Amino acid sequence: MKYQRVFLFLDMTIEELEDLKYPIGKFEIPENITAADIQRWISDISALPIKLRQEVVKLSKEQLDTPYRPEGWTLKQLIHHIADSHMNAFLRFKWALTEEEPTIKAYDEKRFADLYDSYLAPVEISLDFISALHGKWVILLENMSNADFERSFVHPVSGYRYSLKESLANYSWHGRHHLAHLQNLLKSKGW
Repeated sequence: MKYQRVFLFLDMTIEELEDLKYPIGKFEIPENITAADIQRWISDISALPIKLRQEVVKLSKEQLDTPYRPEGWTLKQLIHHIADSHMNAFLRFKWALTEEEPTIKAYDEKRFADLYDSYLAPVEISLDFISALHGKWVILLENMSNADFERSFVHPVSGYRYSLKESLANYSWHGRHHLAHLQNLLKSKGW
């Protein structure tokens, strides 16, 4: 199965493969973050569940089992990954808001995506989860003060201290990044 996936993309250039991997570009921490940026990113978090559902609802089981790029996850794994990733993000926000600069728990996203639920659970479960999770997250975000967005956590692998406003930028990008993976595959396949 893995060999078949790779062969589907052999006629692509390295640049085309890189565009498939990062369709909206790589994430970069913004130097200056404004109140307007924060509001835009909260809007992105709020809108993601609806946008994902609109794209996924029309797909068959076979389509959901299609990888979005070489060596990439299937669309089904991608949806489950978003749920896993944003669950971790929400917890990171809550830890940073209730503890002084906590060191968060890292997780292996690739291994998470290879667990049984990512292969066997219907995507509707993760779509419902993302909707509920983002509903709670947006309430939290909309009620945070400027000082709250300055609070931070430390990533145990990189040692980097992420402010919550930087983390919000990252997860806004993350949702749009994976939505673009999904939309690009649908467009290329004419789905």
